[in-house]
Amino acid sequence: MFSKSRINEPGPSKGTDDVKPTDAATAPKSAAPKSAPDFKPTAPKAKPPASVLSSDLTIVGNLKTTGDIQIEGTVEGDIRAHLLTVGETATIRGEVMADDVVINGRIIGRVRGLKVRLTSAAKVEGDIIHKTIAIESGAHFEGSVQRADDPLTTSSQNKAPGVAKSAPAKADPAS
Repeated sequence: MFSKSRINEPGPSKGTDDVKPTDAATAPKSAAPKSAPDFKPTAPKAKPPASVLSSDLTIVGNLKTTGDIQIEGTVEGDIRAHLLTVGETATIRGEVMADDVVINGRIIGRVRGLKVRLTSAAKVEGDIIHKTIAIESGAHFEGSVQRADDPLTTSSQNKAPGVAKSAPAKADPAS
């Protein structure tokens, strides 16, 4: 507290001692909120590096992270991440869901992403549900492509209008 009041003293030092405590009492209140936002923006900037699964690694099970992940090995299971990079030597058997998906290797299963990019080395066998997609010349793709405003939500698995209309039709005759 003494250091804060001393920081504020040079400005109000022109006045009397009675003015200093009043200014010092109000100044830390305004100084504290200024320092708090300074610390908050720095926290998100400190982003950990991407997790890398090497080419000699095989994982049987699901992977889930809020960060970035780069796969070079084999994964048999579902993957959830912020940014997923599938290396040229990688093979994934399962559903992939990420904000950004860059595919250089092989995926057998559904791909869901806001941004999906298939490079010329990509091999995908399965459906792609995306907001934006880029497919480079030379990429191998077998499946369907569907655009969705929010492909990461599980409710979009119902394919909104199409399935919603057909599902009740199937349920009504069964009743």
